[in-house]
Amino acid sequence: MLRGSCLCGGIRYEITGELEQPLNCHCSMCRKATGAAFRSRARVSATAFRWLAGDRLLSRYESSSGHVRTFCRVCGSTLVTIFPGSPRELGLAMGTLDDDPGVKPQFHVHVASKAPWHDIADSLPQFTTTPEAELPSGSQAPVCG
Repeated sequence: MLRGSCLCGGIRYEITGELEQPLNCHCSMCRKATGAAFRSRARVSATAFRWLAGDRLLSRYESSSGHVRTFCRVCGSTLVTIFPGSPRELGLAMGTLDDDPGVKPQFHVHVASKAPWHDIADSLPQFTTTPEAELPSGSQAPVCG
């Protein structure tokens, strides 16, 4: 089991399943949502994810068609992305985990729009957009969750 929370601790969640396809996303939406050079995220089964506290503090924003980002309305922490067209999976912002997930990002996506002031300094594979195999069911590149 993994647990996570927002910055202020008002929202807490747990995950009873495995994280899948961990990656670093460099798209402009993830950069703006996090205020960082990229967002590390992973897929999680919606049935393995459960809010423990603070779901009343959860705000939603449809950043692109079919991608609803959630965040804490108190501290602004980005939490999960909901895919209405693919309700069985969520996009988890790995930075909100309180526990070690036992996985690390395996590749970089949307490097064509990465921050010009950031150099990717690891040897992980890099993709211009998101490879089709990594997209939520029913999504098409170039989108980010």
